[in-house]
Amino acid sequence: MRLLRLRQKESEEERLREILRKVRRIDIATRKIVQDVFSGEYHSVFRGRGMDFSEVREYQPGDDVRTIDWNVTARMGRPYVKLFEEERELTVVIAADMSRSSVFGTVNEIKREIAVEIAALLAFSAIANNDVVGLLMFTSDVEKYIPPEKGKQHALRIIRELLAFQPANEKTDIAKALEYLYRILIRSAIVIVISDFIDEEIYKPLSLMAKKHDLVPVVISDPVEKKFAGAGVVVLEDAETGKIVAVDTSDPRVCRNFEMETSADFEAQKKLFGSLGIDPIYISTDQDYVKALEMFFKSRSRRFR
Repeated sequence: MRLLRLRQKESEEERLREILRKVRRIDIATRKIVQDVFSGEYHSVFRGRGMDFSEVREYQPGDDVRTIDWNVTARMGRPYVKLFEEERELTVVIAADMSRSSVFGTVNEIKREIAVEIAALLAFSAIANNDVVGLLMFTSDVEKYIPPEKGKQHALRIIRELLAFQPANEKTDIAKALEYLYRILIRSAIVIVISDFIDEEIYKPLSLMAKKHDLVPVVISDPVEKKFAGAGVVVLEDAETGKIVAVDTSDPRVCRNFEMETSADFEAQKKLFGSLGIDPIYISTDQDYVKALEMFFKSRSRRFR
């Protein structure tokens, strides 16, 4: 019994050492990317959107008519506009889907590994801009919440927590995670949800969050989830329900029906995001996620200039 406990302790210590090695690797890999690629783009996309009301003054030619304060204008009998100043700090919360479907991947990395690296990039971008960053890890339940704080050590803690986390549940409930954040986040925040978004009934919580916060879905997928290669009979297991089904991928009709269904799901998802004014970031396990993030930042920064 004592020998068993010693082996368990050694195994846990080795696991901890491996996690720390991964944290250092991610720290080194992401630091340069943040400095070279995302620092300026992050500021123009997010910092410029965090504005606090300051005061009012009389309207001047060239002022944006959307800033007119109609209550003051009615009282004074002439137009007044609201003035805003940039918030000293923003709140960034990364909500990471840790359900069983996040451990799927057929190319270089599984979804969860990519999710951790993306979370690291975004956390370090926030820290570099003197913002506070927090973490929510969820499955079919809210499993752990780390309140937003500043500093590199806090960002490193977020990465360690993501790497070491062992979920208690296997299924996904994005709605529950969003409802939790909606309740606890008092001020407007940037909420970045990293998930494969294989879930249903999320319109209402997405809509509520998008009205109060800057909601950014990071949708991670794998090529096999969109298109089957002719590999004969393949036995598939639903990662969250455990349901097993055999699929003949050599049958063109099966492949065509599968691709039509996944394409319809994708278009419905895009339509949902578009109807709510949400800008998603689409990441595939067989592509460079840094380029996808960079494209998102550049596209958004052009729009908000």
